[in-house]
Amino acid sequence: MKARSLIDRRIVIGPSIFAELVLWELPTPVRGSNHPYKYRLALISSSVCVLRYDNEAGKGDHRHRGEREDAYLFENIDRLVEDFLADVRSWLHEHRNA
Repeated sequence: MKARSLIDRRIVIGPSIFAELVLWELPTPVRGSNHPYKYRLALISSSVCVLRYDNEAGKGDHRHRGEREDAYLFENIDRLVEDFLADVRSWLHEHRNA
């Protein structure tokens, strides 16, 4: 099996804010992950990545919130997208007056 693109989408939220969701199914897991997916889900505000979920080789599944990085427990694709979008909504709510 070759790598297969499952999601490649940019969602414009505002004049300087967008979310980018990229997800691939791979023939074998990325080093550090126990599933066959490679992903990058990011929220960009004024050209700065303020939120990102990814599974960089060797680091496994994790998320970045500003400067903070935490492990992320990957369950499935649907849950990954739900968790990311919930964090996007939370970030937008916290920064609505900025």
